[in-house]
Amino acid sequence: MGPGQAQAPASAPAQDPGHGVLYAAAGAELTRYDVDAEGASLVKRDSIRLPANIQYAWPHPSRKYLYVAWSGGSGAPDGKRHGVSAFRIDPRSGALQPIGQPVPLAWRPIHLTVDISGTHVLVVYNNPSGVTVHQLNTDGAIGTLVSQPFSLDTGTYAHQVRVEASGKIAILVTRGNAPANGRPEDPGALKVFSYADGVLKNRASIAPNGGVDFQPRHLDFHPTQPWVFVSLEHQCKLQVYPKTNDGSLGALPIYTKDSLADPVHKAAQQNAGTIHVHPNGKFLYQANRSSAVDAAGKPVDGGGENSIAVYAIDPRNGEPTLIQSAATRGIEPRTFALDPSARILVAANQTAVVTGSATMIPASLAVFRVRNDGKLDFVRKYDVDTSAGSLFWMGIVPLP
Repeated sequence: MGPGQAQAPASAPAQDPGHGVLYAAAGAELTRYDVDAEGASLVKRDSIRLPANIQYAWPHPSRKYLYVAWSGGSGAPDGKRHGVSAFRIDPRSGALQPIGQPVPLAWRPIHLTVDISGTHVLVVYNNPSGVTVHQLNTDGAIGTLVSQPFSLDTGTYAHQVRVEASGKIAILVTRGNAPANGRPEDPGALKVFSYADGVLKNRASIAPNGGVDFQPRHLDFHPTQPWVFVSLEHQCKLQVYPKTNDGSLGALPIYTKDSLADPVHKAAQQNAGTIHVHPNGKFLYQANRSSAVDAAGKPVDGGGENSIAVYAIDPRNGEPTLIQSAATRGIEPRTFALDPSARILVAANQTAVVTGSATMIPASLAVFRVRNDGKLDFVRKYDVDTSAGSLFWMGIVPLP
């Protein structure tokens, strides 16, 4: 949802936050939960199945529709195993009703977003790195593919796309790849495009130090100030970039911060994850993920930090200060979400693992209360069955 999750973007027109519904994806199954922000609790309702493993989802700004990207894997031979499905959201319960047939895609979609006007959906592919744009019909159905008249610079390993509040700028986050097994590093970048009526045009490539040691994963916008916050995956950093007067980004960050509570003792499988700015603009949340390691065919706790980093944002200049590292009580929080009222935060611990004492830690949804000072208080967690696939995505969508 933003952002990482399927929350209405902070740049959307102001609306009553109202009630939200949580959707959690394990493999190809998307499960609906009622959200009780007052009681900081979830109630599991029903599930639907998509044609293949769910990758990401994003709501329409009207809150009436949800778009879900799915894939049979990066090695799938043709478009029949990748696609996007459209659903109508019941305004009272959040139950999902399919709209038309899924739209096939040529490659694995790793992220998608709906533009500010609600007229197009932008879909991101990691391999080959790219982005496509589809029109959205007035009934919420996915329409025709928009032809791109310009050759687009889509970098290496695109991971996210966001449309800025004006609706005139889109930013493609291209992560690159860390060096591994003798393979050199693939530089990362933030690819800035002009955007109008579904058409993208190269604007700028933001790549400090030529993109070396720069692996951006996700970004989010401040709701009122010209600051863009970027999560660096392998580096476990948070960076802040200024928006320029022409709508682009500054070439260099104005702040770089460590996301870990103990960056000196960073685990081998440690990465930063998704990022979300609090709707009031005073706080920011970033996931720290410690991936499971393989031990005789079983996922084992890698021993790193699994937390939500909480930052206070200086209203004068956008400088973030780490004020808390809230443990998620699970392994690899890939996605998390604030409810529409921002009273609770739910983190999705992606992977079930075995600890060194042979204790199983299941995948889970961890629920926190959000305090007035932005800090998180753990309340409870709900185990999630991942026998058919990991808890790859979770989001909270405001109901109409």
